[in-house]
Amino acid sequence: MRKIALFFIDAAFCFSINVLYVILQTVTGSFPEVNQYYWQNVLIILCVVMFVRFLFGAYLNVWRFADTRAYLNLVIADAISAVLSWGIARLCSVSMGLLYPVTVVSLSCLMSLGARFSYRVLYKWLKRRRYKGLTEKVRVAIIGAGQLGVYLARELSGNPKSHYQPMCFIDVDRSKIGGTISGLPVRSEDDASKIFSDLGIQEVIIAISKGEDVINDLYTRYSELGCRVKIYDLPIQEKNKSKASDNPRRVIREFSIEDLLFRKPMSFDTSEVFWFYAKMTVLVTGGGGSIGSELCRQIAKCRPKKLIIFDIYENNAYEIQQELIREYGDKLDLAVEIGSVRDRKRLDCVFRNYRPDVVFHAAAHKHVPLMEHSGAEAIKNNVVGTYNTADMAERYGVKKFVLISTDKAVNPTNIMGASKRLCEMVIQCRTDSKTVFSAVRFGNVLGSNGSVIPLFKRQIANGGPVTITDKRIIRYFMTIPEASQLVMHAGVLAEKGQLFVLDMGRPVRIYDLAVNMIKLMGYEPGRDIEIREIGLRPGEKLYEELLMKTEELDKTANSMIFVEKDTPLTREQVDEKLQILADAVDASRYDLGSDKIKAAIIKTVPTFVDPDLVNRNAAKSEEMKMAASAK
Repeated sequence: MRKIALFFIDAAFCFSINVLYVILQTVTGSFPEVNQYYWQNVLIILCVVMFVRFLFGAYLNVWRFADTRAYLNLVIADAISAVLSWGIARLCSVSMGLLYPVTVVSLSCLMSLGARFSYRVLYKWLKRRRYKGLTEKVRVAIIGAGQLGVYLARELSGNPKSHYQPMCFIDVDRSKIGGTISGLPVRSEDDASKIFSDLGIQEVIIAISKGEDVINDLYTRYSELGCRVKIYDLPIQEKNKSKASDNPRRVIREFSIEDLLFRKPMSFDTSEVFWFYAKMTVLVTGGGGSIGSELCRQIAKCRPKKLIIFDIYENNAYEIQQELIREYGDKLDLAVEIGSVRDRKRLDCVFRNYRPDVVFHAAAHKHVPLMEHSGAEAIKNNVVGTYNTADMAERYGVKKFVLISTDKAVNPTNIMGASKRLCEMVIQCRTDSKTVFSAVRFGNVLGSNGSVIPLFKRQIANGGPVTITDKRIIRYFMTIPEASQLVMHAGVLAEKGQLFVLDMGRPVRIYDLAVNMIKLMGYEPGRDIEIREIGLRPGEKLYEELLMKTEELDKTANSMIFVEKDTPLTREQVDEKLQILADAVDASRYDLGSDKIKAAIIKTVPTFVDPDLVNRNAAKSEEMKMAASAK
């Protein structure tokens, strides 16, 4: 009804201007044809103007939210109408000078634009009056007076329901500083502290589209001023997706630990991955774990022929099963099997019945201190479990087998890392197999079960202290979706015996991670929450080496993924190592410690090194230097 009313109001404007113009021209005597062609002129201009406006969609706009394009569209439509009216009059042999339609249509356009603008101003005034006093405004400074910041300021100022009241822009562009944009002053970041005090700034919103390093620097700088710092960006769930939406919607949100990774999140071309796994039967061992469950989510999106989750822990398996059922229902052919990779007969049963095309082997013990004490369990579950699963993959004609490995397998200093290096050996020696075996090696996974992030969150929630083993310790980090997408991508690229490694950027100091997490949760490190150093754990080293120390790394189609070409052992050599480990496990059956296991590992893993030796020389490593330069 509003659009219909607007149509008739515009028609009345146009008609009134026509009549007024003709009357004025008649009085002055400058329009001698008025008596003869009066109604023809009025009718032609009125019909043409309204028709062209309708054709240009002028009555489809919601004018209280209209932008510059909508107003410009109306002006262009009326300009065409003026010329078209004159042309039609000439074709119909009706006397009409060009000045007449140009003047009438221009005045009519001005009246229409004025009416729309007045309606928009009145609407906003009434709405602000309606919500005045209902919402307590938070006074904010917007970092960045560019297109993104200006858009945010207009949205906040124009929305009476908004909880934010923008007070100023902070920018480094000297051409903008001292000026005014959208009614807000633009100030220099050098004067930020004084400006925030004078204007009573409570929060800071970073609204720039520059690199992660710049945004992290800004976060650190303004959080030190005592302001709460937020970011105008994609939701963190959207950033973690392998491919962003076509129309991403930015929101004002808190910083997350993913934002402070000092690395741009990885992106993958998902189309090739989708078509590779579509219509395949995929088995995920350890499918209830952090990486395994995310793998199952990503695989389910590919619409596989069948997805089999295999896990020893029924609670986790049940949770991911119910999640996938809620998400996909009958569209996903899903099976959940409970069992251990140690049990060859159970594995044989699963492989015999499902005949998987692709296997992702994520089942493993991964906690360094626990495995340092229970080394025999690490060998039985990680090494023997991998050997069993690989054997079944060969026996039942699996096309591709992908092992989930870790950066701790590089020059390992603990039993867990050494066990994963042995797993890699088990995979690499099968180059003569019809099954394509490969391994994917990456760093720590944010938020995974038993990782440092959930631990820090619990400690902060309990009032501290936050415990770290050593202030110097550094690690590489990636998100769970990144890790799972990397694994799936490697499955597509994999050739026999390949070890895939990821360029994960700069390593992160665990101490810095703790400081940032305390700040993100609204506390002051050292004052509200103590950070306590408790000493390195057995087998722990100050830094992890993501890549093997060899001269060459082969690139892949993805610039972030490389192939480490380590010379594989023969099956016989691997079997000899496994026999040494089996003897050590058997000899340790009455021991609670891992002395015999560690002795066997020293014999079987040539790259195993003493952690004390590594830590004494840590300061000279490239990884430690890289972390120090990032401070």
